[in-house]
Amino acid sequence: MTTMSDLLAVAQGAVDAASHLVRRTAVGQVEAKGERDMVTNVDREVEEHVRAFLARETPEIGFFGEEGGQAGRTTAPLQWVLDPVDGTANLAHKIPLCGVSLGLMQGQEAMLGVIDLPFLHERYQAARGLGATANGQRLQVRPNSELGEAIVGLGDYAVGEQAAERNEKRLALTQLLAAKVLRIRMLGSAAIDLAWVASGQLDACVALSNHLWDVAAGVAIAREAGACVIDLDGTPHTPSSRATIAVTPGLERAFAALLNPLRDTT
Repeated sequence: MTTMSDLLAVAQGAVDAASHLVRRTAVGQVEAKGERDMVTNVDREVEEHVRAFLARETPEIGFFGEEGGQAGRTTAPLQWVLDPVDGTANLAHKIPLCGVSLGLMQGQEAMLGVIDLPFLHERYQAARGLGATANGQRLQVRPNSELGEAIVGLGDYAVGEQAAERNEKRLALTQLLAAKVLRIRMLGSAAIDLAWVASGQLDACVALSNHLWDVAAGVAIAREAGACVIDLDGTPHTPSSRATIAVTPGLERAFAALLNPLRDTT
């Protein structure tokens, strides 16, 4: 029987090759993917490579990638979920805050995650019951219970269709946080937000969106490091959640109360 430890080793191998590709592949072709969204040749090359690698190593597990969608055994109980480059806009503009994010889902549960930040030389990983590490060091969320001392990562504002309407809630969130927390950071990568909550560099992160490829790996890592990962209504985060919120346990109640005005808005 394949164990979580075995699958984590497979994921590490896939991400090793992907990270090498990101570092050595020049960003050439940048294409529009909807209004003010983009995909590059690097995204596509990484996804093709990782999909082929995982098909060889774990043919019994399905695959879902941001760029190419589903492949392999789409009805299998386990599914790899890949964001080949989380932070594509950063990569295209030579901002080093981007990474490869590979998660493993079992139904509604994020079981495993590996996030590699190629230009920062940081590797975050976790598997259910095995804890979370970064470059071999055990991860633990920061034991903070004061909102006024919290640094909070905020997801990007919406672009494209109905962006103005969707950004009403995001701007309201920014205003709520600015009045209470120490600092707000918009890093441009959900994977980094979640990994840095796990490592204690952020006390919380909030994304008012929930694309599975963005968050599958990070949710697994944050939870194994002790974070509470929830939806906007405070229930445990799942793939069908409206938002992705990770917070150190000492701030969960205060954070939930702070976000309460946003819960019933669309």
